[in-house]
Amino acid sequence: MEIPTPLQTNGRLLLGPGPSDASPQVLRAMSSPLLGHLDPEFMQIMARVQAMLREAFRTSNPVTFPVSATGMAGMECCIVNLLEPGDRVVVFTLGFFGNRMVEVAGRTGAQVTVVEGPWGKEFSLEQIGEAIKKVRPKVVALVHAETSTGVLQGNMKEIGALCRDAGALLLVDAVTSLACVRLEVDAWGIDAVYSCSQKGLGCSPGLSPVSFSPRAVEVIKTRKTKVQSWYFDMTTVMSYWGQDRAYHHTGPISMVYGIHEGLRLVLEEGLENRWARHELNHRALRAGLECMGLEFTADRSCQLPQLNAVRVPAGVDDLAGRKYLLEKFGIEIGGGLGDFKGKVWRLGLMGQNSRPSVVLLALAALEQALTKQGVKLTPGGAVGAANAVYSQS
Repeated sequence: MEIPTPLQTNGRLLLGPGPSDASPQVLRAMSSPLLGHLDPEFMQIMARVQAMLREAFRTSNPVTFPVSATGMAGMECCIVNLLEPGDRVVVFTLGFFGNRMVEVAGRTGAQVTVVEGPWGKEFSLEQIGEAIKKVRPKVVALVHAETSTGVLQGNMKEIGALCRDAGALLLVDAVTSLACVRLEVDAWGIDAVYSCSQKGLGCSPGLSPVSFSPRAVEVIKTRKTKVQSWYFDMTTVMSYWGQDRAYHHTGPISMVYGIHEGLRLVLEEGLENRWARHELNHRALRAGLECMGLEFTADRSCQLPQLNAVRVPAGVDDLAGRKYLLEKFGIEIGGGLGDFKGKVWRLGLMGQNSRPSVVLLALAALEQALTKQGVKLTPGGAVGAANAVYSQS
């Protein structure tokens, strides 16, 4: 075969549901010289990553580390370690990723009870409490930030209390919430949580931060059967990320460098400041989108600030609109999943990309994309609406 030219990609502004653009500092860190995965210096880096992850998750859990795989691996890791054949689990699903939890849980041989709600809304405490009381599950699983619908599940502290009262473990999908919105693992009584590196942390894909409470670790250690997955078996992985640092697999060295820098930047900014930044830029983007007549799929009371899902206007072609943004502006946004396929656009403002310059560019580009398909808009109206929000902040 002919030898290809050296790899060179076109620049993109990644405003979909993930990945988001990595911070320049993260990319520089990833280019650092490799160390061995059992090198004492690398083990010090691992320890710092764990300490910073605890800060980001707001937890003191010793078993907190990044799984060497993407966010969906974090989901599988948590589920297969907590569930054995015959265990009862309730999965509350309001979108595509809740349904994926159902799929993974079903493969463990557990008895899965699925509680479905309408896409675009959150569950009430009454709904959750009723299901827990009826099933008496070992594990309660739900998505904190549903990426497919742009919904933030509130009342997490109260949900955690319901689980504790029932003797159930609370498992939470925080793939799109970590470092974007408030997440309090210990204060909310979360027993197992997983996230990803390529969204709020501003890193490239490839790692899935997880954290297990002491209650969850005890459940794992007292299992009657082996964990379904060898690679994700916490009874052995914990030794690699624990004090023993015993060999389990070859860690992704450069990815760990990246998440080390990503977490350092998160803590340097401050979690409260970071959450406020995401909220402000969401309000500006929302003002511009609503000025163009776009409707959010999520109720206003539970909208995610970092993932904005809006309905594609009647008469507008979903694919043509996204293609126009990509080819004319180098902007990637996401399409709909599942029930929302072809009907929804998803605009992410996560980590590095949650800033005013991105919001204003995205609105101006989207205005052109809609105008191109015959939508009547006031030129510059969306940008003006966003700027009005910024001027009042």
